[in-house]
Amino acid sequence: MTDSSTQGIKVVLHPVSDLERAKPMYTALLGVAPTADSSYYVGFEAAGQHIGLVPGGGPQGMTSPVTFWEVADIEAKLAQLTAAGATVKDAAHDVGGGRLVATVTDLDGNDLGLLQDP
Repeated sequence: MTDSSTQGIKVVLHPVSDLERAKPMYTALLGVAPTADSSYYVGFEAAGQHIGLVPGGGPQGMTSPVTFWEVADIEAKLAQLTAAGATVKDAAHDVGGGRLVATVTDLDGNDLGLLQDP
């Protein structure tokens, strides 16, 4: 097996029901102002992680926070995870700037995110 370790959790997305109400709470929690602030997404950079607020769970329909683990080769990691029993929920796709993301569901129904930066 090649080196397939992750580079840690880099992104955590939180579905929120009211973006305007959630924004000050997460600002207080993280101690920083948002670095991205729009009607469809609010993002924070804190302690080397990106924390995102997604109103209504976004197009992915998230119902709980999703962690995104950074990997060097997203397709190889998807193959390893599916061989171990995970199910691909969202195949790898570019979300801008060459960043690839994918989501799998583990054997207990938990969603796990993967990301690969260019």
